[in-house]
Amino acid sequence: MRGATSRRRERPRRGRGALSGVALAIVLFSAALHAGWNALVAGARDTHATSAVALLTAVAVFAIPAAVTWRVDREAIPYIAASSGLELAYFALLAAVYARADLSFAYPIARGSAPVLVLLISVLALDAAVSAAAAVGVLAVTAGVVLVRGIGKAAVDGLSLVLALGVGACIAGYTLVDDHGIQHAGAIPYFELVLILCGIPYALAIGPARVRAAVDPRSLAAGVGMGSAYLLVLAALERAEAAPVAALRETSVVMAAAWAAIAGGEKVPAQRLLGAVLVVAGIAAIALG
Repeated sequence: MRGATSRRRERPRRGRGALSGVALAIVLFSAALHAGWNALVAGARDTHATSAVALLTAVAVFAIPAAVTWRVDREAIPYIAASSGLELAYFALLAAVYARADLSFAYPIARGSAPVLVLLISVLALDAAVSAAAAVGVLAVTAGVVLVRGIGKAAVDGLSLVLALGVGACIAGYTLVDDHGIQHAGAIPYFELVLILCGIPYALAIGPARVRAAVDPRSLAAGVGMGSAYLLVLAALERAEAAPVAALRETSVVMAAAWAAIAGGEKVPAQRLLGAVLVVAGIAAIALG
């Protein structure tokens, strides 16, 4: 759900370096949980209601950690408001694309386009420099997205592509917003407030009847996975630098494709799997470049 490096500056970190064995295991488990909760939402009969229940469940998961680590300065409020709006759009678009397209199509494009958009905005609006590795990464992600979508008769419909890219745009948006907002609040309470401000309106828009009908082990597990994946990222960032953590997290793209093929019974074309691998490689180049 969250950007790879957006919500991490709760307090100064010390002693971080290359990925240790413990940090490696934490990041991979986080990636698996992220792919898992997306798979649960994608396979639901009512993706919107399932997403709403998952959001409210994540609010409950974070409630105690947020209360224990509470620190929210006044300056964080505009960022929390902007982030919650982007999160609301993110979940609405994510549920919409999962209602139309397979997990192995939507997930790589949504996850892959986000870091590319963050990089482009940083270059065009913030005058950031681009390394050769990051430029190669953008090309790899672009090629991967083309393969994931398919060519000719195998191509997925254009609206699904637009929705998936919209998800990526929302991820890029809240990543940039949160990068500034988290300087004025603890990471967990910041995230909790964002979840509340987007989760409650989303659930109300879906309607109480649909939300109640979607309360089942699938939606509850998706919410627990959503919250746990984020907490594990925080734990990894306590032990290692952000760049390798961000790069390794994106193995979730390949995990999602594998999950779709094995657990979801989805027929994943070889070119789509190759595209997912290219997306991961491109994101890694951008994160490490």
